[in-house]
Amino acid sequence: MNDNPLTDFSDLPRFADIRPAHVAPAIDALIGACRATLAQVTSDTKQIGWDEFVAPLEDANERLSRAWGVIGHLHAVADAPELRDAYNDNLPKVTEYWTDLGQHAALFAKYKALAASSGFSALSRSRRRVVENAIRDFRLSGADLPAEAQRRFKENAEEQAKLAAKFSENVLDATKAFAHFVEEEKGLAGLPDDVRQAAREAAQKDGRAGWKFTLHAPSYFPVLQFADDRRLRETMYRAHVTRASEFGDAKLDNTPLIDRILQLRREEAQLLGYPDFACVSLVPKMAESPAEVLTFLNDLAARARPFGQRDVEELNDFARSALGLDQLHAWDVAYVSEKLREARYAFSEQEVKQFFQEPKVLEGLYRVIETLFSVKVKPDSAAVWSEDAHLYRIETADGRLVGRFYLDLYARDTKRGGAWMDDAVGRRRIGGGAVQTPVAYLTCNFARGVGQVNGVPRPALFTHDDVITLFHEFGHGLHHLLTRVGDLGVSGIAGVEWDAVELPSQFMENFCWEWDVLCGMTAHIDSGAPLPRELFDKMRAAKNFQAGMQTLRQVEFSLFDMHLHHDFDAAASTPQALLEQVRDRVAVLRPPAFNRFANNFSHIFAGGYAAGYYSYKWAEVLSADAYAAFEEAGVLSQSAGARFLDEVLAVGGSRPAAESFAAFRGRAPSIDALLRHNGMIA
Repeated sequence: MNDNPLTDFSDLPRFADIRPAHVAPAIDALIGACRATLAQVTSDTKQIGWDEFVAPLEDANERLSRAWGVIGHLHAVADAPELRDAYNDNLPKVTEYWTDLGQHAALFAKYKALAASSGFSALSRSRRRVVENAIRDFRLSGADLPAEAQRRFKENAEEQAKLAAKFSENVLDATKAFAHFVEEEKGLAGLPDDVRQAAREAAQKDGRAGWKFTLHAPSYFPVLQFADDRRLRETMYRAHVTRASEFGDAKLDNTPLIDRILQLRREEAQLLGYPDFACVSLVPKMAESPAEVLTFLNDLAARARPFGQRDVEELNDFARSALGLDQLHAWDVAYVSEKLREARYAFSEQEVKQFFQEPKVLEGLYRVIETLFSVKVKPDSAAVWSEDAHLYRIETADGRLVGRFYLDLYARDTKRGGAWMDDAVGRRRIGGGAVQTPVAYLTCNFARGVGQVNGVPRPALFTHDDVITLFHEFGHGLHHLLTRVGDLGVSGIAGVEWDAVELPSQFMENFCWEWDVLCGMTAHIDSGAPLPRELFDKMRAAKNFQAGMQTLRQVEFSLFDMHLHHDFDAAASTPQALLEQVRDRVAVLRPPAFNRFANNFSHIFAGGYAAGYYSYKWAEVLSADAYAAFEEAGVLSQSAGARFLDEVLAVGGSRPAAESFAAFRGRAPSIDALLRHNGMIA
């Protein structure tokens, strides 16, 4: 067995064996092997075939990517001081290698020669796409720049990588640093029993009396939504929206990091000859210019605004008439919204939550996947990083392995917030007809089950929003796992335009609103009874509750992101001032002046969505229109599922997303289905 588990690629990652001390030796060895391979394949300028230089380098680079991917995954889900130090110590080495690779003149020349050769047309479509993407990415990595500019580009990339990691760590540390204890039970009025019990157990774990509340999602959001104590809601809200800002520990303030990241991105764009970073970001995306994105967002804002204004008027009226709140504060919005929802539709999220037990939800999710795509999902076993994590496998009907995925559903102090899918292993052909099957990480931050029944731990109960989140991330997972492409660069989600990558994830969310799906994935925690049709009908009636407000909120974030990277003048303004200007134009609910949303906007400062946050709404147009095909054919139509698999999921990034959509739908996408799904039609 390999002495260093990080350099053992014979099967799944050996999580039980990995220690921080393994990181540096593994990364040093793998980068050394990559550099040796790079030198070898570029030494002979005459050999320009796929097998001569693309395949050997892909082999070496994949090993580095897989090892670093494991380290990055552990940094996100099992953070510890020693691991964090190892990650940050080695991040510059990894960044330096990829930057050097992207600027390697001899390798760039080989790719250009291959694209110009007579043998290029004989390559498969996916391999031609890999070569075309590589040439594009060389240019975006500064390969065309003079030597001095290349050196500066490399320094810039390394600093950006460090700052992104630090931004994310600051958000996590600021989240972990806050705790609020409630000492009298009357202060818990309105909170669901399972939230109270989790808070009690958290306090006991700290050796404290009372109830402990934190800024982790399973603790924070129920307080905002259900707690009758307005001061408690305000305390939690203030702490949450000022994380990693000047209002807290100065060492965790992300304000200077934001300024420096933006400065570096502007410089990167200038080095590459682009007017701004947004133009750089859009080169590999479906949208062709910042102007096109801004037109799309402003049009969507205009369409949503009347509905958003109506939502706010209803909220204010209800707050005054039913709850005696003359002024609606930001920490009241979720609470009043929940009360209004209960009054209007005669149900609460807590009532619905009692039906969504984790085992039944997973069973229902897998049944949808199995029905649509003719596969089987089965439990598997392997070493994991936490007792919360479990491995599953996806097989064809005749038992052939398609892929595997790890599922890690619960929030922990050592885990960054949010939900995401990441790839552990990509699908590829490995010679002799063999195929390396893909592996994915599917990560969420739900509340774990609390208490016991007859000595058996109670299962976790999910809100309907949790169920939607799970389906969303699984859509990304299916894109990665069900690909049939054999070339890593365009296999699964690789090579898919960033503003199209949310298509499968948002597509999967739609099934969470179908009776034929939900009735089979619910069982009341006490009675075992399935979700009543009457309650489902109320949920459907409430589906587009405050859709206008929610759409405008996403448009607000997207406009802020695009303007920040397109036409923002750092000499004349600040990111916070820009955000307020965007709110002046589109917001129907204004957060208080102390809100520091940008300081924990990890998507654009640490998560790859810079000048790309609009992708969520852009891809929602694609996903709504794609799902309309299932509404026309039957929501669990196997024929529609087979076509979606063949034309969207299976092809991955091997062709432009617009072509894949058109091949599935028979035409270009239309915004009509999105507006209809959100109830925003006259």
